[in-house]
Amino acid sequence: MDWSAWHDQYEVADSWMARRLQTVQAQVRAALSDAPAGGLKVISLCAGEGRDLLDVLVGHPRRNDVRARLVELDPRNTATAMKWADRAGLRQVEVVTGDASLIDHYEDTAPADLVLVCGVFGNITDADIERTIAACSQLCKTGGVVIWTRHRAAPDRVPLICEWFEAHDFEPRWLSAPDAGFGVGMHRFVGTPQPLRRGTRLFEFIGYDVLRLTVAEESLGHNEPTPHDQRRL
Repeated sequence: MDWSAWHDQYEVADSWMARRLQTVQAQVRAALSDAPAGGLKVISLCAGEGRDLLDVLVGHPRRNDVRARLVELDPRNTATAMKWADRAGLRQVEVVTGDASLIDHYEDTAPADLVLVCGVFGNITDADIERTIAACSQLCKTGGVVIWTRHRAAPDRVPLICEWFEAHDFEPRWLSAPDAGFGVGMHRFVGTPQPLRRGTRLFEFIGYDVLRLTVAEESLGHNEPTPHDQRRL
């Protein structure tokens, strides 16, 4: 998958990707507006070009309150994000080219008021989804929120993701309708932030195409591990 070219689909009018982005941005806007007065910290995992946050900050009254760290592996995407942040005068936005699954990248920003986990849960295994949700208790401050996405294709993991968040002291704040064509959720952390465990890897980014192939093979009764499965193990 070319994760730079993938962003081109946002430009297709009324595509599910464009609608999902608009939905995420609406929740980001609401989260920033509802946050307590004062400085705000934002973390974005696998941030891509940063459209979900940067487009909102440009015209938001809290823009100067926000200190954000965006972590993304593809240097083409980070170059675009840095250029856009610079043009918009968003001086407190830091864009890091690196592996977003390594929790050390967030040490100076956690616990944050807003954590974005968008475009992640559809590209990692169920075990890694649960592990990442559990780690959000290290990334998110008490009263802070996590905004996340997941496709609703079979197997639909959105209900299970909600259960996992609630099991880790997050309460549901908003969830997109089942027939929206995508899943977007917001959960508020009501627990006590845990110390950040340096050296932790939250997930391995497998990719939707590989995961979809694995699910198809399992449904056909192919139990032998594929090369991709062997690499994950």
